[in-house]
Amino acid sequence: MPLLSPSPAAALKARYGENYRWLLLMAVMVGTIASIIPSTSVNVAIPAMSAFFQLGQERAQWITSAFMVASTVAMLVTPWLLGRFGYRATYAWAIGLLMLGGISGGFAQHFELLLFSRVAEGLAAGIIQPIPAVIILYAFQPNEQGRAGGIFGMGVVLAPALAPALGGLLTDWMGWRSTFFMVVPPCLLSLWLAWKYVPSSAPGGSTSGEGSGKLDVLGLCLVSAGTLGVLNALVAFHHSHLKAALLAGMAAVCWLAFILWQQHLLRTQRKPLMDLRLFAYRPFVMGCIVAFIYGTAMFGSTYLLPVFIQMGLGLSASYAGNLLLPAGLILAITIPLVGRMADTQPTHWLTSIGMLLLALSFGLMLWAGPGMALWLLAGFIIVGRIGLGFILPSLNLGALRPIDRALIAQGSSTISFIRMLGGAIGVGLCGIVLEWRLAVYAANPAMDAAQGRIQAFHESFVMLTVLCLLAFAAATQLRSPARKSAP
Repeated sequence: MPLLSPSPAAALKARYGENYRWLLLMAVMVGTIASIIPSTSVNVAIPAMSAFFQLGQERAQWITSAFMVASTVAMLVTPWLLGRFGYRATYAWAIGLLMLGGISGGFAQHFELLLFSRVAEGLAAGIIQPIPAVIILYAFQPNEQGRAGGIFGMGVVLAPALAPALGGLLTDWMGWRSTFFMVVPPCLLSLWLAWKYVPSSAPGGSTSGEGSGKLDVLGLCLVSAGTLGVLNALVAFHHSHLKAALLAGMAAVCWLAFILWQQHLLRTQRKPLMDLRLFAYRPFVMGCIVAFIYGTAMFGSTYLLPVFIQMGLGLSASYAGNLLLPAGLILAITIPLVGRMADTQPTHWLTSIGMLLLALSFGLMLWAGPGMALWLLAGFIIVGRIGLGFILPSLNLGALRPIDRALIAQGSSTISFIRMLGGAIGVGLCGIVLEWRLAVYAANPAMDAAQGRIQAFHESFVMLTVLCLLAFAAATQLRSPARKSAP
């Protein structure tokens, strides 16, 4: 198959010249945009899907959580896939799976098939999204990495900026199914770009260091069970504290077994799913702490904001999408500017500023309510997106620059995994806290129903504010010294 035939990075560089690295960046940027679309465009259609499938808040949140869980687990498999099948084949097959998930979701007549399509989309997104960070660190010089990350980020954030707006319009005009088909055109473009520019080997004349050993299936099962256990414990907490405790205990046992198994594989010189040597680098550890909390707040808010605009403020899906659009465009402008700064300024300060702005944005949402000016609400959201513009280009660079070059693919997949794990937990937390507070206020006869809904949302935003302040404290400890090992 020509698309999957070997094309080493050196041969493509010779064919396209010195600017090849930018063409490669463009190719993976389009694929990453395609993988992000399902995580954002579908959120504005959740109320419509809930009505169609007659879902409560608890089941509806799995429309988002199924994507997040699958994406989280798949990220740890990316280094093995790159080493076993090469960059081009891994990337192309993941894009194909993403397109299949979108098409099957668009035609789904049963909730179970809809969840299957979300899992397929999540698996594909999880494989795709760690690849750009590997390429930036392999193909670009250190003094170009911030700029490359900024340009890449500017393109990628246009997806979450435009997708909710377009998804809201499509939901109002053509129904919720149309949001699933949005992924097909960028997937087709991604496959063509993969054939032209994505190499079979690692770019920059480097090897990934992952080899082609056996996949750590036991580790994958343990980390999957642990992740599912945590999320199901969050769901069960509202109904049964005992069941939640049992699920949380099962998750803890699985995670402990996973860590011990990874240590055993390292001692016996086999390839682990997660290389624990990464955690010997302090900047990487600090980066993982920030990434986890940042993922919790960012993905939780991505779920919560559209639902708040529709359920709390009583606006339509298209309004929800359009209110998020200006913030996304501001984010697209902020990222390349901060990316250039990341080449010369301490990344821990850029990340800290971003977390403070994100916390401020959630805090301002306490003043959001019916009758407020929509431009002011859009301004509250913009503050948070400027914060994301500071975090996105600087966090990965600060965490990954100091680690050994042979561990870059592992480091990228691990920090992406931790960020997405935080995101999956964030979506679950927001869903459960929101349902819990809605039930509390609904049971209070002295509380007006509309005011109770607003208060429940406000308390969910308070939770996100506190989490961002915790991440700020960790971000101030993120340092990015020079790389210890030579390229």
